[in-house]
Amino acid sequence: MSGIAVIGAGTLVAGYRLSGAVVLAAEDDNAVRAAWDRLPEDVAVVVLTAAAARALGDTASATGPPLAVVMPA
Repeated sequence: MSGIAVIGAGTLVAGYRLSGAVVLAAEDDNAVRAAWDRLPEDVAVVVLTAAAARALGDTASATGPPLAVVMPA
């Protein structure tokens, strides 16, 4: 079964754990990139905060799966 992961500042992403998502709190750009690199193999969708999306740049959309989506501000 495919999973969902959420990457971003801890205060913005912690609640997603309640839905069963893999939560990867990342407080700065380097932590965001490290979180992306260690995504579990079964993750199909990654929800990113706006700051996390900026930190990843084209990486999130250029690599194919998983599908990355950005939280509305």
